[in-house]
Amino acid sequence: MIASSFIHGFPPFLSHFAAAAVLVFLFIVIYVRITPYREIALIREGNTAAAISLSGALLGYTVALASAIANSVGFADMVLWGGIALAVQLLAYLITRMLLPDLISDIPQNRTASGVFLAALSLAMGLINAACMTY
Repeated sequence: MIASSFIHGFPPFLSHFAAAAVLVFLFIVIYVRITPYREIALIREGNTAAAISLSGALLGYTVALASAIANSVGFADMVLWGGIALAVQLLAYLITRMLLPDLISDIPQNRTASGVFLAALSLAMGLINAACMTY
């Protein structure tokens, strides 16, 4: 016999998981389009800085998205906060790019320090974003 909590909980799990997967995909698509370098191609070529920076951005976003999922009061609320988290992460990249104008050449040139810094900043923004969603 299937537990009642599973029967009632599985449909919301599926809808939240599917929406989260779409949001993550959307984040990656937008993120790689706003950067002037092509992370995926660079990663395929073995560029560590690109892998680190994109991984940090993805982790920062998913930390905030996980908080949106955990703290939302419903599906629409989760999607809204997931969208806000997406915007905050993209803004973090744009601000970092203004602070470090050489970033657009550092990542393609595989300067790992810039990749690590961008990843750390992205993760930090994601953690702050996630904490703000718990209020």
